[in-house]
Amino acid sequence: MCQALCAKRIICYNEIMTSSQRKILSSAASNLNPLVIVGQNGLTDGIVQKVAKVIDDHELIKVKFNEFKEEKKDLTADLCAQTCAELVRIIGNVAILYKESSDPDKRKHLI
Repeated sequence: MCQALCAKRIICYNEIMTSSQRKILSSAASNLNPLVIVGQNGLTDGIVQKVAKVIDDHELIKVKFNEFKEEKKDLTADLCAQTCAELVRIIGNVAILYKESSDPDKRKHLI
């Protein structure tokens, strides 16, 4: 069920999120430190669960790729699909992900 909702949400975000909104989120993420690091084991279930929890808490996060740097685009797409997140931008080996909080009181980034 989550996969179907995620697929709809990602399509919806791709239609709604403009380049100026991406720029605002990217700018807001410039002061953030990576909260999740993808290492030698790649994109494991533990990494996906950690991203899901952290992004629910923070809305906007950075994921750093210490390994699998050549596959970072594909791994980020898989990560976004599994966590219902939206890719804001990849800068170097760091991906910026965004997922709007379902609770309006917890929303930190209004785009």
